[in-house]
Amino acid sequence: MLVAERWLLAALRNRTFFSLAELNDAIGELLPRINERIRRVLKASRRQLYEQLDRPALRPLPADRYQWVEWRTGTVGPDYHVEADRHYYSVPFALVGARVDVRLSPAAVEVLHKNRRVASHLRNYLPGKHTTCKEHMPSSHRRYAEWTPARITSWATETGPATAAVAEEIMRRRPHPEQGFRSCMGLISLGRKYTPERLEAACRRALDIGGASYQTVKSLLASGLDRAPVLPAPLPPAQPEHANVRGPAYFEGVR
Repeated sequence: MLVAERWLLAALRNRTFFSLAELNDAIGELLPRINERIRRVLKASRRQLYEQLDRPALRPLPADRYQWVEWRTGTVGPDYHVEADRHYYSVPFALVGARVDVRLSPAAVEVLHKNRRVASHLRNYLPGKHTTCKEHMPSSHRRYAEWTPARITSWATETGPATAAVAEEIMRRRPHPEQGFRSCMGLISLGRKYTPERLEAACRRALDIGGASYQTVKSLLASGLDRAPVLPAPLPPAQPEHANVRGPAYFEGVR
């Protein structure tokens, strides 16, 4: 500070500057005088000491600019995904239930377990969605990696609206849609064993009884209940005729 006051501030104290660039130019003109001046104690200038000591020890600047990162901790869920900034990223399924550290940069997400990186993903900013790596899936899930919810729904719609509704309900109940793929693939296998008409009828009956699942549809087909006539909905109890019973029509329009 003393050097700056004596050799910069004192030298420029009577000048007026109208921009920062103009001030920097004036300072730049004075810097060589400071750096080339021989110091009495060291018998060398700042420039000479820099060339002898500092320059040989300097290293190139990093090729990439510094990136700000955030660290989070989380627990791997039963669907082998961990939540970070409202998005879900997969890790190897063997780590279900483990505590992990998550490193978030603007472009990437890294998951570390016991200081060892176990997963790396491109960062996704869509909240509530999942980013899943095929290699992280257990073998029972990996079989269905080429399927998507849209593809399964499209197939089910070809059979009928009830079949599509059952498939969508199976996937909707799961925290992660891929967890329902196995049951949906079961529906597809039933479509190869039974006619589309029977499968659609079984799915319609499963929806009517509130049992939209693969096991329910399979049981209905195996027992032949898909062919049973659909019983009409029970009629509401008849209104007794009595002078003291006014009936629902009496209350129409009453608030």
